Amino acid sequence: VQLQACGGGLVQAGDSLRLSCAASGRTFSSNVMGWFRQTPGKEREFVAAVSGSSTTYADSVKGRFTISRDNAKNTVYLQMDSLKPEDTAVYYCAARAAAVTVIRRDRYAYAYWGQGTQVTVSS
Repeated sequence: VQLQACGGGLVQAGDSLRLSCAASGRTFSSNVMGWFRQTPGKEREFVAAVSGSSTTYADSVKGRFTISRDNAKNTVYLQMDSLKPEDTAVYYCAARAAAVTVIRRDRYAYAYWGQGTQVTVSS
């Protein structure tokens, strides 16, 4: 079971990026999928998650980021608009265990993790 995140890069404030997370090894269509981010010296923090048609966002990204999924491609996306320098971090995708439909913001609730992709937003 693998989660492969990609799409990060260096952008300017106000720009957009779309992160992708492709799952392999099994289907994740019924799993809660989430995005987290981490900066050096800080805890990994919740960004967004999706379960079925329900989504949840951190207050810091609400209205700017959009999480979505394509079950046919076993892929989850994070569209990031109006990026700010404080969005700079390594972004990780994650999945909760199968048959769990409740969205949790706690990183310890997620069983599977991707390797992370760096997002850098310059001012």
